[in-house]
Amino acid sequence: MSTDLDIARVAAWLSEHLPGFEGPVEVETFSGGQSNPTYRLRTPAQSYVLRRKPFGVLLKSAHAVEREFRVQRALWPTDVPVAKVHVLCEDEDIICAPFYVMDEVPGRNFDAPTLPDQDPATRHAIVDEMNRVLATIHDVDLAATGLEDYGPTGNYYRRQIDRWTAQYEATATEDLPQMTALMTWLDAHVPPDDGQRTLVHGDYRLDNLLFAPKGTECVAVLDWELSTTGHPYADLAGVIMQWSMPATTEGRGLAGVDRTALGLWSDAEFVARYCERRGIAPIGNFNFYLAFTHFRMAAILQGVRKRAIDGNATDPERGLRLGAYVPEFAASGLAAAKDHT
Repeated sequence: MSTDLDIARVAAWLSEHLPGFEGPVEVETFSGGQSNPTYRLRTPAQSYVLRRKPFGVLLKSAHAVEREFRVQRALWPTDVPVAKVHVLCEDEDIICAPFYVMDEVPGRNFDAPTLPDQDPATRHAIVDEMNRVLATIHDVDLAATGLEDYGPTGNYYRRQIDRWTAQYEATATEDLPQMTALMTWLDAHVPPDDGQRTLVHGDYRLDNLLFAPKGTECVAVLDWELSTTGHPYADLAGVIMQWSMPATTEGRGLAGVDRTALGLWSDAEFVARYCERRGIAPIGNFNFYLAFTHFRMAAILQGVRKRAIDGNATDPERGLRLGAYVPEFAASGLAAAKDHT
């Protein structure tokens, strides 16, 4: 299969730096992703996965494969399911971009939260596992894992709003009044720091989880590109935000779906069970966190759209389709803001 990866140079570097690695190597590009390009490397002994930064000019701090490598290595001994990472190459002379290599984890990946090929009991169990793993991530001991310095201290939402506002403005391709209004509202309604500081995945949703080939156990959490230390409700609200989207291939949401009939959870059930698992009180002013997650997703998709326009996207056509959702996320974020109490 043709790819944009110089596999000869990769194989030569891995032969020197990854114990037990031996060719020949077959390479295959994973489709669908819009962040860090991802490849399967098949050797006679085993299969690996390689993640690299995109080629071309990137925004500062974007596509940090170095951070993905660090957090997964730190989490490997914990109860958070992750792939075992092996080596990080920061020498851009090898393939013109940093990359890392990890084990390929056999498992099932579900794109649609409706889980169309599953029965109601299995759907319920998969969502329960999704809830359990999220609580497990947020209960990681930062000191024991060496992740205390994985992100800045201080008010997480203040720095995230500042960061994604700058990212959005750097990639904006048209004037979008709803996005401007949402950024203004968020800037004025940042909640005070309540002292919660946990590991945050940053893009926690069903299609970033791998489940066992048989059964409902999560065997790996994928795509740690946006991970940091911060406030856990951003991840929790991100799940609810995703479910509010259309139940389409691109939307990957549950809007208009009869969740009870399908064995799926309501938003309230998911949030309540999460709080029970973590032993915390019910969450007040949850709509602020929803407004924030809509804003951040709009900013992320605007970056995807800009890369597609510039010719740097992994899948330019899909990048443009996803970028078309920016106004919808901005509008939904504003709607959540209006419900803020």
